[in-house]
Amino acid sequence: MAAAHTDFWALERHNRRQTVMLVAVFIALFMALGCGLDFVFHDLAIVDGALVGFPLVTLIALGFGIFQSLLSYYGGAALVLASVRARELTPDTPQHQMVLDVVREMALAARMPVPTAYLMDDPSPNAFATGRDPRHSVVCVTQGLVDTMDREEVQGVLGHEMAHVRDYDIRTMMMIAVLVAGIAMLADFVYRSMWYTGGVGGGGGRSGGGRDDDSGGNAGAMIGVLVVVLAVLAPFFAQLLAMAVSREREYLADAASVEFTRNPRALLRALERIAETESPLRNASRGTAHMFIVNPLQGARADDEGFFANLFSTHPPLGRRIERLRAMLNAAGGETPPGGAAAPAATPRG
Repeated sequence: MAAAHTDFWALERHNRRQTVMLVAVFIALFMALGCGLDFVFHDLAIVDGALVGFPLVTLIALGFGIFQSLLSYYGGAALVLASVRARELTPDTPQHQMVLDVVREMALAARMPVPTAYLMDDPSPNAFATGRDPRHSVVCVTQGLVDTMDREEVQGVLGHEMAHVRDYDIRTMMMIAVLVAGIAMLADFVYRSMWYTGGVGGGGGRSGGGRDDDSGGNAGAMIGVLVVVLAVLAPFFAQLLAMAVSREREYLADAASVEFTRNPRALLRALERIAETESPLRNASRGTAHMFIVNPLQGARADDEGFFANLFSTHPPLGRRIERLRAMLNAAGGETPPGGAAAPAATPRG
């Protein structure tokens, strides 16, 4: 047990370092786009081989990047919940009360504060967790998950989400969601500005192009081309980064769900039930897709294998996750391990 806790602390430190690295990468992208605009607007220029001017837009982009980082850290959870139109879950039905009870059970199993539970009014079964740390964490389930899953399956899903909370995955994924949106917005602004100023190498900047010599003008034109390329690729690169970060965490969270519930069958049955649906979430977006337990933008059956399919997916293949859980169940002799989560027997939904 002590070794396991050591691994968890090591994973938390890794996630903290990765979050800092990701913020630095996104701020660098903000500054690169801003620096490109400085050349487009001729606030910066290369004259006689020397860089002259004042990087006004670069500094503005730096400030915007820092603001986005702070916003994602302190207000990211609220933004994510608002974007998916989630509301706080109340014990107004027996099913909702059951979910609240399971949230408390899984928090107790993980030895962590009880997260606030939210609900999405969507018929597709899915769930996610968000927040900046375990004391400010949120778990959100869809009405479809509540309607289609029994208590054992809900335990498996919420055990998975509690793993993301415990390992501080929620902070990294939340900040990525907000920063990806910021990159997309800034890149769109840069792209539009390029056309407004007359395109690559145009002379419509604030300071005019008179102070550039020929070599400086050519360098400015080259930088303009790079700015256009960066504006097009930055949102794509940010999205790929979000996908890669999400994929590597899902297997760990699946294993931790088994640890919390002491029942490999719980999450296995839940994922198999999710695999039966082809209905995407109505309020999901590419910016938040990496946060859900399964890809919310397409039917679960479209979660294909293969290098390119995995590269452009926010989640590892659902079939592979199910196979790993089956292997765990077989290793346990096909039975729930001793000391499994104390919960009422699963009651099938009507």
